[in-house]
Amino acid sequence: MVKEVLQQIGQRDRFVLTSHARPDGDAIGSALACCQILRLMGKTADVVMRDGVPRIYQSLPFSETVVQSERVNGNYEAAIILECDSIQRTRLQGLENHFLISIDHHLSGKPFANVNWIDPTAVATSEMIYRLAREAGVRISPEIATCLYTALLTDTGSFMFEGTNDRTFSLARELVLAGANPAHCARNIYFGHSTAKMRLLGAALSNLHREGPLAWISVSQAQMEQCGAREEDCEGLVNYALSIQDVEVAVFFRELPEGRYRVSLRSKGAVNVAAVAERFGGGGHQCASGLSLPGPLSAAADRVLSELRRNSFVQ
Repeated sequence: MVKEVLQQIGQRDRFVLTSHARPDGDAIGSALACCQILRLMGKTADVVMRDGVPRIYQSLPFSETVVQSERVNGNYEAAIILECDSIQRTRLQGLENHFLISIDHHLSGKPFANVNWIDPTAVATSEMIYRLAREAGVRISPEIATCLYTALLTDTGSFMFEGTNDRTFSLARELVLAGANPAHCARNIYFGHSTAKMRLLGAALSNLHREGPLAWISVSQAQMEQCGAREEDCEGLVNYALSIQDVEVAVFFRELPEGRYRVSLRSKGAVNVAAVAERFGGGGHQCASGLSLPGPLSAAADRVLSELRRNSFVQ
């Protein structure tokens, strides 16, 4: 399939790249790297994101070139959409009339584009972008390697998620040899939080609930405002609940301004949370997935927790 993607790229000159709204490390790192790879192939390419670049990824090379917009504006011949199972997940308008190329590694990936390269065996989309560069004969510069290493590091949960294997570490090694600095990449991600995020973490942990191997936390819109937190400050909070000894699955409920709840699911491997998320119209990884439900919190929590309790891991 990578050959077909390259064939379609070879037939066109102007590309727009994007990923899902509220982009994570794999979305940002892969999009930035892929954009530079296309430029090295002699193409014109731009990254357009609905929500821009989160604070902890703004030190990545080329991050200042990302265009934050609600609509794709430009004379592009094709759109490369990363990590999405539909155009709607980008929350970008104006993609519908473009030739679409989808590159995705999620189990929940769907063939919505003109060309669909979906590989659930890849631990991150960045692994697929690296393969694309190698197949195209493009040299991995230190800047591209930094973007891809950051994407790999974050999407594997610092190499802790199920699916991490010898290929993962071989790729990490190749990226380090190409110029990525592991300590620098990790420092920006894990030591780059805002004061507001730390306050929000305190609010979330004050709502910690535990039921055997199941734990869940939540934050309200009022708490978000009290802490002066932004949407990106919610990223990773669920992992603090998952870090509890003997907890196998953690859930984070985040109230949105309109009253719906965004739900993040994390697993240490005993439960495929992607399958749980898909039952509610969401999706993601086996160990990291998400979904959205109407409120109030009691109703949203009851639906998700009841589904999790059906798994034999909850006694």
